[in-house]
Amino acid sequence: MVEANKRIIMNKVLGIIILTFFLAALSPNSFAGGGSDMAPAKHHEFQLNHITMVEAETLVGKEGVYFFDVNTLELWAEGYIPGAIYFNVRDWKKILPENKDAVMVFYCANRLCNASEIAARAVMKLGYTGVRQMPDGIYGWRLSNRQTERP
Repeated sequence: MVEANKRIIMNKVLGIIILTFFLAALSPNSFAGGGSDMAPAKHHEFQLNHITMVEAETLVGKEGVYFFDVNTLELWAEGYIPGAIYFNVRDWKKILPENKDAVMVFYCANRLCNASEIAARAVMKLGYTGVRQMPDGIYGWRLSNRQTERP
């Protein structure tokens, strides 16, 4: 009886495995690349100038240095780098400093988020030269017990 039950269970498991492979083979998006044609990786006109949290921390509160938080409003409300300016506004060009050589640090959530990379490159296209991007973002900042403030 026990052997018969084991055989039934094994047959069911084998059937599920075969069905899974069959369905995966029929799905065009189940392979890497989602079925799209191969293409070269996107080349960006401007290379990002990364900044570490240690370097960024030495710039907090310094005159002529601007921190831009490129997170959602919900994440911003949970806390941001002291003095940071919320960047996700409709007319973000108006919040940029007049001095195109000013040091500006852009950050978003963490290394998986690319919102700050997009924002930093957009600002660089406008001719700003002191643009930095902090990959560790606000999550890295908080996890390392650095000071934050709330709106």
